[in-house]
Amino acid sequence: MTTKPVIERKASPFARASLVAYLFLIMYASWYPFSGWQINTLATLFDVIKQWPRYWTVFDAAINIVGYMPLGLLAVFALYPWCKRRWSVLLATLLGILLSAIMEGVQYFLPSRVTSLLDFITNAGGALLGAILGALLVPMLLENGRLRLLRKRWLHHEASREMLVLGLWPLAQIYPQAYLFGLGQILPLLSLWLEEFFEIDIDLGAVLRHGVELNAEEYLLSEAIITACAGTGAVLICLFILNRHAPKFWLSSLLLAVALCIKALASALLFKPEYAFAWLTPGAQGGLLISVIMLYGFSFAPSQAQRRLAILLLLISLALINLIPSNPYFLVTMQSWVQGKFLNFNGAAQFLSVMWPFVALWYLFDHTIPVKTTAKPG
Repeated sequence: MTTKPVIERKASPFARASLVAYLFLIMYASWYPFSGWQINTLATLFDVIKQWPRYWTVFDAAINIVGYMPLGLLAVFALYPWCKRRWSVLLATLLGILLSAIMEGVQYFLPSRVTSLLDFITNAGGALLGAILGALLVPMLLENGRLRLLRKRWLHHEASREMLVLGLWPLAQIYPQAYLFGLGQILPLLSLWLEEFFEIDIDLGAVLRHGVELNAEEYLLSEAIITACAGTGAVLICLFILNRHAPKFWLSSLLLAVALCIKALASALLFKPEYAFAWLTPGAQGGLLISVIMLYGFSFAPSQAQRRLAILLLLISLALINLIPSNPYFLVTMQSWVQGKFLNFNGAAQFLSVMWPFVALWYLFDHTIPVKTTAKPG
């Protein structure tokens, strides 16, 4: 007589944290650029919503569906094990409908955005498809599936927050950056806000540099250092949460490869196909080589040492990316950037590229790996 294996029903903090982060990204992308708010006549809001858009494309509809599919999927994962799968699909779909209605309603007050019934329908449809997909994946991912067992075997602990940070790092490469992996360039944004507020030219980076200008060799060296420090600091988070049973080399290599592939794909879509590898400059190539060498050496360090090294390297890259001016070659490339249909998505992508290092540092400062203790025989 055989007994059925007991299914361990345990909530996923990673899924819930990811859901909150994705909700924030949807709101940011839906309301960007947050300017020109107008208080229109509310009586016409429902007439605007009921109107079918005169001009729309399959691309627009597909983007709306794909954009809301992760919402439905993550909502189903976040509801596990509180709800049965069929109820979680219903609740996730209702969440997508409610969120889409709020986003479209608020867009009515933004002159740069268009409130559309088609957007509402495609968003809700995307949430439904994502919820169905999430329900189908629950047994494999959240119950006693192989992936859950590998997660228990490879990680020091639950590591939900760190996994969320690592998952966002490749996505942060979508927005064009002056240097490869050069995330967290916040001084130009602060300078722009201060210029608009005081109505004078302000460059905080130039103030901190005290008039120092870089030549071509110094640009190349700076790019190599930024790429090496930022890339190594991010991948060290992956090494930090893995234990000795995990294939650290292959997982860290996969993370780095995914980030580079997303960077190439984004460059081809946002600019032109011939710009797919425009970011792979001599400085970036040297930085990648240095990063691989450092990662090989640091992979043998204790976990807490890897955490401290990640903090140090991310701080170095943050300081340099905000102090060193953008490479003139990058500025010329940016002139060919026609944002078009990606305008609103780029707002969320830019926010992610600026904020990722600060979120990563916050998690690293706030976390230490618990040390397992064993009781001594009496």
